[in-house]
Amino acid sequence: MVRNDGRIEAPARLADWLGLPRLPNFVTDLVGNGCGLTQEDAAALSKDITAAQRTGRSFARALRPQGSTRTLLVKGAPAAARLGQGGSVIVWWFDATESQQEIGRLGQEVTDLHLGIARLTALIEASPVPMWFRGPDMALAIVNQAYVDAVEAADADEAVSRGLELIDGGGGISPLAGASKARETQTPQSVVTPVTIKGERRTYRIVDVPLGATGLAGGVAGYALDVDDAERANLAFLRFASTQRELLDRLSSGVVQFTADKSLDFANESFQRMFAIKPGWVAERPDFDRMLDRMREAGRLPETRDFPSWKEERKGWFTATEPAEENWLVTGGQHLRLVAQPLPDGGLLLIFEDRTEQAQLASARDTLLRVRTATFDNLFEAIGVFEADGRLHNWNTRFRDSWGIEEEFLASHPHVDGFADHVSKLLNEPEKVALLRELVRRATMDRTQHSGRLAFKSGKFFELASVPLPDGNALITMLDITDSRKVEGALRERAQALEEADKVKSAFVSNMSYELRTPLTSIAGYAEMLESGLAGPLDPQAQDYARSISEAAERLGSMIDRVLDLTQDDTGALPLEHKHIELALLAHDAAREHKPIAEAKGLDLVAQIDPEVGAFTGDPRRLREVFDHLLDNAIAYTPSGGRILLHADGDAHTARIIVSDNGPGMNAAEQARAFDKFSRVDGLRDGADKLGLGLPLARQFVEAHGGTLTLVAEKGEGTMITVELPR
Repeated sequence: MVRNDGRIEAPARLADWLGLPRLPNFVTDLVGNGCGLTQEDAAALSKDITAAQRTGRSFARALRPQGSTRTLLVKGAPAAARLGQGGSVIVWWFDATESQQEIGRLGQEVTDLHLGIARLTALIEASPVPMWFRGPDMALAIVNQAYVDAVEAADADEAVSRGLELIDGGGGISPLAGASKARETQTPQSVVTPVTIKGERRTYRIVDVPLGATGLAGGVAGYALDVDDAERANLAFLRFASTQRELLDRLSSGVVQFTADKSLDFANESFQRMFAIKPGWVAERPDFDRMLDRMREAGRLPETRDFPSWKEERKGWFTATEPAEENWLVTGGQHLRLVAQPLPDGGLLLIFEDRTEQAQLASARDTLLRVRTATFDNLFEAIGVFEADGRLHNWNTRFRDSWGIEEEFLASHPHVDGFADHVSKLLNEPEKVALLRELVRRATMDRTQHSGRLAFKSGKFFELASVPLPDGNALITMLDITDSRKVEGALRERAQALEEADKVKSAFVSNMSYELRTPLTSIAGYAEMLESGLAGPLDPQAQDYARSISEAAERLGSMIDRVLDLTQDDTGALPLEHKHIELALLAHDAAREHKPIAEAKGLDLVAQIDPEVGAFTGDPRRLREVFDHLLDNAIAYTPSGGRILLHADGDAHTARIIVSDNGPGMNAAEQARAFDKFSRVDGLRDGADKLGLGLPLARQFVEAHGGTLTLVAEKGEGTMITVELPR
């Protein structure tokens, strides 16, 4: 009870409901810290009580205490005069937690139901399939937009009000017959019937679905599916199957088809004739096992030790993913080729081809080929046959061995151009392989014979000849003439060797002798004593004579040392030191000493020494002689006004030294003699001749250190010598 002054009279249980420690005196004190009513709920309740006191109206309000899941329903009304002084209000408090939860759940279900109906309605409306609903009286009640478009109505209301039916009733099918039967039997009804849609006659499947027996649910829903394309495809398939059966009956190959349950579905006349099967037995539609048994009885299956296992393996053709192919040799020497094609529906198609005649012809052909191959392989000559289009068609073993190429390459039947490119590296002169092309061209196009010779790097010589064949191909024969050429070559080499030996002997006798060292030492010693005045003072002219004698003795000693170095190389006794060498310093020293000599002859000597040339372990005296020989050679042969370049560089693995000049260069013959020991060279600027020991010695010293020395020269352009030393 709330008195007119706002005081509260209530049991202590109300404080427990509100979560208050004690019951307050006034309504506004029903608010607590984390308990009781919220400020808003307390204010609203006070306002309701004040309104009831003044107007005498009752009120109701739902409240939720703070920190509680309890829902309280509050109802108030003015109290009777007998319950207290005027202006009092009596307030009832109800615990409505469960009822409020149930109300909330039902409200959510109603919301979800409305949402689902709205979505379903939107889906039906958007469906491209005509859909409708008939009420209990079988009259149209609801139609979708696809139905409206199909009956060409303005909107759904017009279609319903006018009762426009999708089926026109032609062909003895009533539009309500299916719906009525569906309602009576309470089972969906389906019928395929022609329907006119927008002036076009198409085939539709009409489906009526009952929605209940009584009330609003006693209606029938329906929809229409366009099956015109499927019906047309089905008719086309039936026509195709019929045409295919007629075609298979005209084939010479035997064809038999089984269904997914392994029963016989079709067997053409060739199959029945091939396996001696009567049409009446085919009409019984035997299964796959009985068919194999019948074929075995007729002697049309290959002999097997375990026929049940063999037959069980063939049943796997029904579930295979790829076609299977077999060759059967049956009684009487008949050859059958079988193709087992699994069908998409689980069936199996078997095709039998009688290849007895082809097998006999192939056997005869193989025999002829083996005879021809054996004949070819045992011929003394190498034989190759090129077709009219230039491709290698056939060859014998001697042809393959003569060229020394792989059987796989020949089996690819290369064109004569590709064959020539492949074998050109085998010849001493690769460009001479054009002879092979010419032989094939003359035999296939000009239809004339031609011949020629080829020399191989292996030392063999062949005589080649081409013969045109009647079928337009070219027969190439190769005859090994190596032995006769070897005899001829041996005689020539012997004569040349004798001549070379005589030259070397003469040069050796005239230029190299250890006996020269003793008198040469005496001459040099006496010349030095005369020049120093030990034998008495000399006039200037005599001083020049003594100096000339010393220089000549020194040059002669140097030449003897070089000759001795060459002879030591021949015996393998060339001594080498192994010291750390800075190649850059060695190159700079050599360039510095030779620069005055070059300038005196009007030459420009340039040194380009890259620090990357690095260090090397070897004989410093021998390597210095390499620089000296190369620079001496360049200075000697470069005319006045020329340029000489000393270049050195390297990487982690190799040091490289290049000496190049723009002198007269060398032709092929001169390059061939450049490294010959004791050969005499001419063409020096002063017109003198001398022994060409510089380049042979330089190469000897480089190779002794494991390196290489190469010479590149062009007549009239200059010469470049490259030295590469492995670190």
